[in-house]
Amino acid sequence: MTQLLLIAAFALYFTGESGILYAQDFTHRYALPDTPVSVLFRIYEDDDFINIRGKGTDDAYTNGTRLDYFYMPRKRPDWFVDNAIPRAGDSSVDVYGWGLIQLMYTPDDLTSAAYQPDDYPWSGALIATRTVYSYNPAQKYDFQTELVMGILGPAALTKETQTVVHSLIHYIRPMGWSHQFNDYPMLNVNFTAEKQLANEGSFVEVIAGGQAQAGTMQNSLTLYPLIRIGKMNPYFQGFFSQFTGSGPQHPHRKKWQAYFVFKPDMQIILTEALLQGGPFTTNPNLKDNGSSGKSANADAPPQPYHPIENIVWCNNYGAVVTSGDFSISFNQNSSTAMMKGLYSHEVGNISLYFGWK
Repeated sequence: MTQLLLIAAFALYFTGESGILYAQDFTHRYALPDTPVSVLFRIYEDDDFINIRGKGTDDAYTNGTRLDYFYMPRKRPDWFVDNAIPRAGDSSVDVYGWGLIQLMYTPDDLTSAAYQPDDYPWSGALIATRTVYSYNPAQKYDFQTELVMGILGPAALTKETQTVVHSLIHYIRPMGWSHQFNDYPMLNVNFTAEKQLANEGSFVEVIAGGQAQAGTMQNSLTLYPLIRIGKMNPYFQGFFSQFTGSGPQHPHRKKWQAYFVFKPDMQIILTEALLQGGPFTTNPNLKDNGSSGKSANADAPPQPYHPIENIVWCNNYGAVVTSGDFSISFNQNSSTAMMKGLYSHEVGNISLYFGWK
């Protein structure tokens, strides 16, 4: 986790500098005139031990830690990649961001040092992201683009992270990280589009969305409805307005918010590097390399992992509470099995948002 914090600090410093070095004037209305904050920092934690039913686990997709720095500069960054990203019209509310993510999969039995082909693999990734979220408050649609660059394998430091955390909380020592996929670089482009279908004042919103992911990390298509219910700012007023309030100088925006979020989705997955390895790698456990390639049944030759499920159904639900420029959100995700013949899974998420000018 120390490595994550150090890299995040560097990313924050670089982002602040890049906002100055790569900027120029532009003519269209860039942001709503009453935007109360220009910077938003998010601490995002997925963990399958977080479970509202009290049935936490430590397997499959077991942990995801994410740090994001979002900002709304007064001048549009002049980086050619940013300029190529689609915007939601001339009057869009655009938010830029840098992020760092560590993802982790493990089998159910953490105490076994043997290869376990009949479970989810030991697998981890460390990823850097560049995001641009573009909202059109008048026509109520948005485009969200995420550029992903990272590493799969031991260089992602997931073994070290899980070992340290489990040691600190006096939990099971994970023994099987020698079976993770070899180091492999990953590049991906993730693009999301959303459009409001209906609303009931500012109390209910129904939104349709879809996401396409393409690259060496994941190739997939996700379709979903997004339903928000409660006291809230309009969704397409911009990303910041969903997680921050406003001071007395902004009387027409809500100083606090409390709303529920429901987001069931269907994922069509063609490839998933964290479960299959990269397209130019093979399962290292299938090689004849001594004990590291042996399965739990030492008399049988090592078997490959189960193939991935190409259609995965998920049910996401949670709540967001904001006060001023701070918010906290909770989300529970229940999904069907991601690999054929294996088990479904639940992951909880707690995220903290801190906004300032």
